[in-house]
Amino acid sequence: MTEHKPTEVLRTSKPSRRRTAVTLVASGGLAAALLATTMGTSNATEGPSASQHRKPTVVLVHGAFADSTSWNGVVEKLKKDGYPVVAAANPLRGLSSDAAYVRNLVASIDGPVVLAGHSYGGAVITNAATGNPQVKGLVYLAAFVPDQGESANELAARFEGSTLPQAVRTVPVDNADGTQGQDVYIQEQKFPQQFAHDVPRRVAEGMAVTQRPVTLAALDEKSGAPAWKNVPSWVLVADEDRNIPPQAQLFMAKRAHAHVKKVDASHAVTVSEPKVVADFIEDAARTVR
Repeated sequence: MTEHKPTEVLRTSKPSRRRTAVTLVASGGLAAALLATTMGTSNATEGPSASQHRKPTVVLVHGAFADSTSWNGVVEKLKKDGYPVVAAANPLRGLSSDAAYVRNLVASIDGPVVLAGHSYGGAVITNAATGNPQVKGLVYLAAFVPDQGESANELAARFEGSTLPQAVRTVPVDNADGTQGQDVYIQEQKFPQQFAHDVPRRVAEGMAVTQRPVTLAALDEKSGAPAWKNVPSWVLVADEDRNIPPQAQLFMAKRAHAHVKKVDASHAVTVSEPKVVADFIEDAARTVR
């Protein structure tokens, strides 16, 4: 196992929030166009010289109660700075199947990859990168960083502070194998304060309507062998998170010997602080050789 010494915990404060909050008005067509363009760029045939100096592809994996558009502001900054980017459509059906989906997506990309996960997406990248030498860095953003045998629900409950259990509702769903499961949503009227209290209200209300549910089984599924034991990791701790307690985020970061930074932000840090998030991902990407 390769150990990675944690860096000093840095902090980014609130003043920039109002200038950087992102309005999620981009259409699904734009998101699809971004994905198609990025995939084309990532797989283009290049000469040896270009490959040696090419920046790694950043693969973004959203978590529960969100979708790929939650990365829009982050994508804009990364692309402006010359990084190929793919925002994965995380299925949110089960940890092992979601990780397999992301693993296959990474395999379709030419060259090194930095995987970034938000929320439950952190558990997904932890499993998707295991045993894959193509992944050179793992970036966790207000995210779960599970060890083997741990689930997202277990980690969230281990520390006090999460108000998520009181804010969710469940809906029965028929699984592909004929069994019945449960989809978990955040109640629409509670979503802005629970998930995105530092995002403009009208944006948070739109996010509440377009949220994608996660299955209860996915949140309860135990992680496999974690990639962070062999791949360098970075953890951005959201100090105002009401889903994953900040103490839990810091515990997981220190355990993974991650490079750690704190930011005064809600769970929706990718929306409220896209520049901070993009800069943090670029910190990781610059280490890739």
